[in-house]
Amino acid sequence: QVQLVESGGDLVQPGGSLRLSCAASGFTFSSYAMSWYRQAPGRERELVAAMSSAGRITNYADSVKGRFTISRDNAKNTVYLQMNSLKPEDTAVYYCNAYRTFLAKIYNYWGQGTQVTVSS
Repeated sequence: QVQLVESGGDLVQPGGSLRLSCAASGFTFSSYAMSWYRQAPGRERELVAAMSSAGRITNYADSVKGRFTISRDNAKNTVYLQMNSLKPEDTAVYYCNAYRTFLAKIYNYWGQGTQVTVSS
């Protein structure tokens, strides 16, 4: 059974930091690109950061470049999102995503999300 379990969301003041974790199970983690998305109330889900399966390629939304860092530990089947210099506009539910294509088939899994609230 595929599972992606996010943790680390919290209420934090502007300028603060949080580290989100996503523990994966039920699939070959090292074969999947891993990403973090977020969705704020009334807005569409958007890509925040992505990392290739081997960790060599990363991609960030312009709004988080220089503040957020995605990383992964393939030995622990876990992906992380270090968030620094948080702003109120970073408030959202953050979702972990696992994605790969294999033999023309798409494998796309989502976690349940973790709430991040940035407020004074």
